[in-house]
Amino acid sequence: MGTKHWFLSYVVVGLFISTLLIMSKPCLCDIQYIGTISPGMEASPMSFIDEKSKFLVSKDRNFVFGFVTTVNDNTKFLLAIVHMASSIVLWTANRALPVSNVDNFVFDKKGNAYLQRNGTVIWSTNTISKTMELQDTGNLVLLGNDDNNTVIWQSFSYPTDTLMPSQDFKEGMKLTSEPSSNNLTYVLEIKSGDVVLSAGFKTPQTYWTMQNDNRKTINKNGDVVAFANLSDNSWRFYDNNKSLLWQFIVSDIHASWIAVLGKDGVITFSNLNGTGSNSDASLRIPRDPCGTPEPCDPYGICSNNRMCSCPLVLLPSCKPGFASPCDDESKRSVEFLKVDDGLGYFALDFLHPYSNTDLSSCQTSCLGNCSCLAMFFHRSSGNCFLLDSVGSFQKSDDADSSGYVSYIKVARDGGQRSNKHIIVVVIVVIITFLILLFMGVLYYKKKKRLPRENSEEENFLENLTGMPIRFRYKDLEVATNNFSVKLGQGGFGSVYKGLLPDGTELAVKKLEGIGQGKKEFRAEVSIIGSIHHHNLVRLKGFCADGNHRLLVYEYMANNSLDKWIFKNKKSEFLLDWDTRFSIALGTAKGLAYLHQECDSKIVHCDIKPENVLLDDHFIAKVSDFGLAKLMNREESHVFTTLRGTRGYLAPEWITNYAISEKSDVYSYGMVLLEIIAGRKNYDPNETSEKFNFPRFAFKMMEEGKMRDIIDSEMKIDDENDDRVHCAINVALWCIQEDMSMRPSMTKVVQMLEGLCTVPKPPKSSNEGKTSSSSDAYLSAVSLSGPR
Repeated sequence: MGTKHWFLSYVVVGLFISTLLIMSKPCLCDIQYIGTISPGMEASPMSFIDEKSKFLVSKDRNFVFGFVTTVNDNTKFLLAIVHMASSIVLWTANRALPVSNVDNFVFDKKGNAYLQRNGTVIWSTNTISKTMELQDTGNLVLLGNDDNNTVIWQSFSYPTDTLMPSQDFKEGMKLTSEPSSNNLTYVLEIKSGDVVLSAGFKTPQTYWTMQNDNRKTINKNGDVVAFANLSDNSWRFYDNNKSLLWQFIVSDIHASWIAVLGKDGVITFSNLNGTGSNSDASLRIPRDPCGTPEPCDPYGICSNNRMCSCPLVLLPSCKPGFASPCDDESKRSVEFLKVDDGLGYFALDFLHPYSNTDLSSCQTSCLGNCSCLAMFFHRSSGNCFLLDSVGSFQKSDDADSSGYVSYIKVARDGGQRSNKHIIVVVIVVIITFLILLFMGVLYYKKKKRLPRENSEEENFLENLTGMPIRFRYKDLEVATNNFSVKLGQGGFGSVYKGLLPDGTELAVKKLEGIGQGKKEFRAEVSIIGSIHHHNLVRLKGFCADGNHRLLVYEYMANNSLDKWIFKNKKSEFLLDWDTRFSIALGTAKGLAYLHQECDSKIVHCDIKPENVLLDDHFIAKVSDFGLAKLMNREESHVFTTLRGTRGYLAPEWITNYAISEKSDVYSYGMVLLEIIAGRKNYDPNETSEKFNFPRFAFKMMEEGKMRDIIDSEMKIDDENDDRVHCAINVALWCIQEDMSMRPSMTKVVQMLEGLCTVPKPPKSSNEGKTSSSSDAYLSAVSLSGPR
């Protein structure tokens, strides 16, 4: 009896101690969460080892969130979303920074999710939320503390290398591949309205764009992609109005297709629920097996459906012999050798030429730049391409089909250095002395012959990095048929139509007068040449031969906006409202880019219909940056040498207040009113009530007669089209006399796109005080200065 009593006592004590141990130490076999997790949760690969380190599963049991091991090391883990049936990893939080089996994922009490490695946070959502949810779509979301369960963070907004069904892929998002064997990654993104694949070299090189792929199905005219998604059996591309533009048919099978950007740079499509032949689609992007950056090793030649060979000049190693000719250049010499005939390169259709010149000058450019590893020269066009990174070359069956001559740099063995070394040193010293003497003589002659100011300009042009193509004056004389077709008269010069030998149409601006023209020349080459946006006119090149100063722009088939909205005859073509609104929105986006997205803020200073050009699809592009001036983001300068155009100048031009991007907002508002009304804002042929149209527009707004503001000849359902009233209100906000009341151009874009409400503008200083000052500044003709 006593023995039994002691045995029971030991059992009770043992159970008590075990309970204390369990309560004081986390269990290594936590229970998997279904659908959601509340704040105050931690997990490591070891704590959910019974669930294969996965701690959150979607309600439909198709997706799971947790830890997976890396491909090359079973002791390293990634935080990932996985498709359960196929075990395909769809998203990772820490692809570049794997963790160990004791590192923690934390969803803290404030609702911030983060991942630690050795106690340091390496990934975080930076949120305050109430719930984490793994949705049945495979999207991991964090819900805000409001009653509407607003999604404040989602994995769909931060893709890795995979796009999921119903996941919107938008501009600003990137799909990035795993590194290749050569540590090269590939990126898919939406840039300037196109879908682009590029290789992550030192200078990224594009190798595919959606616009150039003729396999796409065109559903609607237009080329500005805003977002894309996978739906049913196709990859679909939409504009800002959610209208379907293009699509790729992935397969005849309607299923849950995903798109994966592989480490070979190819996008492939897989059926998540497929088996056998139904699991993968035959569609590959790009289609050409030799159309990716490295189908073979760097410097290898890809031909005949991915057969790899080596250039003859690189046999037997197929390597140039150096990592970069800029490294340790004093210990090695470099040869510049012609590569096999008929070679092409994947990026040549997308690269901007370094220059337009002859073969000898192209070779000199590459040899004079130690970063240049390879050179391609196109025989017919004269375009010269310099590459600071080299992937695989391409070769077709027709040796002359590429039209390119190519050269590469290779290391040359230094050889014996005894007597030869001394001879080389002596020769180098003599040649250097002769070169310096020759340059001194040239400098002396130039200094005597050329004005000092012209010399400074040449230095400016030579030191300007990333310049557009430099044309010879003779080439532009030929392209414009001796400047015979005049398109119009712009600021400081006339514009002529031109045509290059390859069929490219140009608009060539011939600057007249070195004194003023050079100032605009410097401004436009340095500013326009460095920026690219879908709604900004692109500067393709320039000419600076002697006293000739010319700017070469992309050609705009539909001329400028004023030709379309200021009608002389009723029989003339009338722009419909959809086109006008698209032009207004595009112009706003171009200005917003200049004000907010450039490295330095750019103020245009001369926004008017004549400086809004229209391409063959009536896409608006802001042009003529001759009056623009770069500004630091935090400061506004008072311009003393730049002048805008009468009728569009903001009141601060007269009052001597600081000129800023808000001055452009005012000018844009005036242009927007003219787009809406189809007339000039100040027309002496109108009645006294309508002569000053901005003042008339404010009056009609107060009286609720918005229809009287709209072009009377334009058919429009202003009662049901919210964009009409929105555009009028935006215009009246923009032309407030008090610049602090004007919205930024970014805000203007948001209001026009319906992303935020547009309150009714105040009566504005344009009624009363401003009207008089506006009339005063209309009479201030001197503000425009000679044009």
